[in-house]
Amino acid sequence: MQSSTETWQRVFGAAVEHAYDSVLVTDSDFHIVYANPGFTQLTGYTPDEVMGRTPSFLQGPDTDPEVIARLHRTIDTGGVFEGSTVNYRKDGTPFPIGWTVAPVRDADGAVTHYVTIQREVPA
Repeated sequence: MQSSTETWQRVFGAAVEHAYDSVLVTDSDFHIVYANPGFTQLTGYTPDEVMGRTPSFLQGPDTDPEVIARLHRTIDTGGVFEGSTVNYRKDGTPFPIGWTVAPVRDADGAVTHYVTIQREVPA
């Protein structure tokens, strides 16, 4: 019989894999360690193409630098970021996104990962 923890891990894993929204997980240095199918659908990049990269490669000329600065200020202080800007697909086309970046902490409170959820929003 599975433990409650194993059951929840299985359930949440399935939820993320089948989420319509893009879900990225980075390590504490912001290198991508997981990208769900929603990320591929949104951006055109496969998980293999983005592993080890930082999400900043999605930024371009229309990405608002003030929003990115606020993102860094928020996560540097341990907060949860919410914002919107413009990112770029693999084919170079821009798209407006709304996104959330939340820290994941270990038992001692140290940030080990970040979870980013993003979706295309009306311009």
